[in-house]
Order: sequence, then C-alpha cells, then structure tokens
Amino acid sequence: MVDGTAARMTRAGAHWGVFLGLAAVVVVLDQLSKAWLVANVGPGDIQPVLGDWIRLVYHQNSGALFGLFHDQAILFGLISIVVIAIIVGYHGRSGRSLYLSLALGFLLGGAIGNMIDRLRLGYVVDFVDLGIGNLRFYTFNLADSGISAAIVMLVGLAILPGIARWVDRIGDDR
Repeated sequence: MVDGTAARMTRAGAHWGVFLGLAAVVVVLDQLSKAWLVANVGPGDIQPVLGDWIRLVYHQNSGALFGLFHDQAILFGLISIVVIAIIVGYHGRSGRSLYLSLALGFLLGGAIGNMIDRLRLGYVVDFVDLGIGNLRFYTFNLADSGISAAIVMLVGLAILPGIARWVDRIGDDR
C-alpha cells in the first residue's frame, strides 16, 4: 500500500512539473523570439518568411485582444497578475489530469509572456503575420500561440471529455 501511495504522489507531483515546465518553455521561447525580433527587425518593417503567406512584422500592441483597447497595457498587465493567480489556483484544484496540466501550462506561459512585455515595455511585441495579400490575420506572438493552443485544448476537452482520459493513460504508461 505504501508503494501505491508513493507512485500516486509521484504522478501527482509530475503534473505540477509538466504544468510549470511547459509554462517556462513557452515564456522562454516567447521572450527569446521577441528579443531576436526587436534586435533584427525595425518597427513596421516586413520580413518575408514564406512569401507573402508568413511574414515577420514588428508591431507594438499597447492594448489587448487583437489590438483592441489601445494604450491600456499597464492595466492589462495588472489584470494579468490576477489571471495568472487564477490559472495556478485552478490547476491546484483541478485534479490530476495530465491533459489539463498541459492546457493550463500553455495558458500560464502565454499569460506570463505577454504580462512581462506589458509591465516592462508598456506594450506587447507582436510579430507573426499570416495571410495572403491584403487578407491578413491579426499579428501575434508565441505567447498568443500558447494561449490559443490552450483554448483549443480546453474546447476539445469540453466537446470530447474522453481526450483527457486518453492522454492521462498515455502519461501513466510512461
């Protein structure tokens, strides 16, 4: 019985490691990519990556939510602190799902990455520009990609709850 308890505690602890580790990877990649961009691309400059489909464009977003609410970066930075606390608290209370730890890790990393920019710079550095000709998607960054991945995973979980059990089984088999 003691061995079973130890195994359960190890698995439970590993989810915190996955959650925090994934968040750290998202933050580091986000901040490194933004630092590289700022050092190599001027504001408003366009660097084609894959023709006109994928471009790097240095954009300073002082708002939130696809550029809405301009010049509110500090307010959204402070709100991000509360959101980060909610994400961590929810993870702590949400059980031992590896799938949920992954989704919330992406979400936490994205929230921290953009919060760092807002509080340090007064704006978020966005740079990935997708589209064809004048039909462009909103410019985004790797933190936004982490948040988007989390949203897709959480919507997937809401639609197909069995996804979490499947991922958890894979994690238990490791």
